[in-house]
Amino acid sequence: MTAPTVPLPRRRLGFRRWFIQVGWRHLVGLAAVAFSIFPLLYVLSVSFNPIGTLTGSNELFRAFDLGNYIDLFNNPDAPFLKWFLNTLLVGTISAAGSVLLGALAAYAFSRMRFTGRRVGLLSLLLVQMFPQFLAITAIFLLMVTISDIWPQFGLGTHAGLILIYLGGALGVNTFLMYGFFNTVPTSIDEAAKIDGAGHARIFFTIILRLVAPILAVVGLLSYIGVAGEFVIASVILTSPDSQTLAVGLYTFISQFQSKNWGVFAAGAVISAVPIVTLFLFLQKYIVSGLTAGSVK
Repeated sequence: MTAPTVPLPRRRLGFRRWFIQVGWRHLVGLAAVAFSIFPLLYVLSVSFNPIGTLTGSNELFRAFDLGNYIDLFNNPDAPFLKWFLNTLLVGTISAAGSVLLGALAAYAFSRMRFTGRRVGLLSLLLVQMFPQFLAITAIFLLMVTISDIWPQFGLGTHAGLILIYLGGALGVNTFLMYGFFNTVPTSIDEAAKIDGAGHARIFFTIILRLVAPILAVVGLLSYIGVAGEFVIASVILTSPDSQTLAVGLYTFISQFQSKNWGVFAAGAVISAVPIVTLFLFLQKYIVSGLTAGSVK
């Protein structure tokens, strides 16, 4: 009978050796966390500061007052609740539409073989190299013309703004989903076709369930982009009651030496709640959705 082997005790690393091998990574991580969290803490501190200016808010949480939040909801000239609901409406519909249209286009490019497929993919990638706001003048003139024909989709309407967002996000979302769709084996499609399923049934009943992570990521990114977009929304939404949060909150600080920075910070904190909630709800899909398909 062989004697049982006794594991040798692990030698403890000296501080210098530990720091060279592992410790410096902790310092880099702490520095990155501090760099990321400081702006959030500063905005939260300003929202509780009754002074209303940035020069008097250099000390974090020097004062704690809910006056800015009360003024935010009680200001008759600034309908914050309407801005908040408008942002939820525009962001939710734009995100859902971007996910659906992008998934349909990605499925077509991934599973179907047709003339111009490669050129179409390269064209989508090329178009996304130019920011959408470069065409803001053309978009404005187009919306003015549409207002004369279909006022429901023209200037000053949420429907028109949603259509602009859907068109601008279609290319990048399609290209992002295309790589993920390629990771789904085509044998699944072939087995479903043998059972008599068509492209529509395969897409809605099989493929969409398998690509749920990338759908969640695209929906989250689309909502964040719409909620924080300012340039196009400020041009299209002409009425104060129809504005989104990004445009409406700017009115608090648009004047020179404004004293409404506290109210602005309070609005920014509240506007971040839906994004944080959505991020936490979709957290389990984000990592897999961003990394899968990257090697394709």
